[in-house]
Amino acid sequence: MITVDKTFHSPDLCSITLAGNLVSEPKIRYQANPVLAIADITIATHSRWYDKITNSYKEWTNYHNVKVVGDIVEQQLIHAQKGQVVLIQGHLSTQKNTHKELLLATFVQVFNKGYSQEINQLHCSGTLMTPFTLKTTENNKVFAAATLTFTQQTISAHNQQKHTFTLERPLHIWGKQAQYLADKASVGDKLIIEGKLSYLNNAEKSQFIDAKQIILAKENP
Repeated sequence: MITVDKTFHSPDLCSITLAGNLVSEPKIRYQANPVLAIADITIATHSRWYDKITNSYKEWTNYHNVKVVGDIVEQQLIHAQKGQVVLIQGHLSTQKNTHKELLLATFVQVFNKGYSQEINQLHCSGTLMTPFTLKTTENNKVFAAATLTFTQQTISAHNQQKHTFTLERPLHIWGKQAQYLADKASVGDKLIIEGKLSYLNNAEKSQFIDAKQIILAKENP
């Protein structure tokens, strides 16, 4: 969900850093009036862990859809090739027309081809929109799920105007913090989050915030 609001709101932090492999060559197009380069890329990040249940190593790959706008496209992506390692920094976004959830990159750097283990770092602040609900996985692991809303302010590459966006994303937290937040957090509380960007197993592959650490800042002491 994304809404555009012309009133002033204190912006929240929403910063994502990824390093992964370029899945295919960038799709570059140009917009007129003014002439503006736009690239759509997909970056794969890989993580590997040991599964004690099966006594074997497992690997999971996340595919991140990234939009890059402006001079940075021709500076970094015009000659980029499939398999190269790409470092990006950006923030979450949702396309107005298609409602597709993606990342909007503000920094891109391309390196030689190689296998990239996961660099997937997310730092975010926002407001708790729904209560935390405890859920149990098939392996009897408990996590808490909620919905986070946060406000971003960006400068449009098209007309250099400031825009304010309000986004919503599901939020998951595991371990002891899950029970604590289910007991203590209330709708309207501010959260400060460290984690990574992941995707739900649905047809849309919707984004969600997989939190590693959450600081709860109560709205009312």
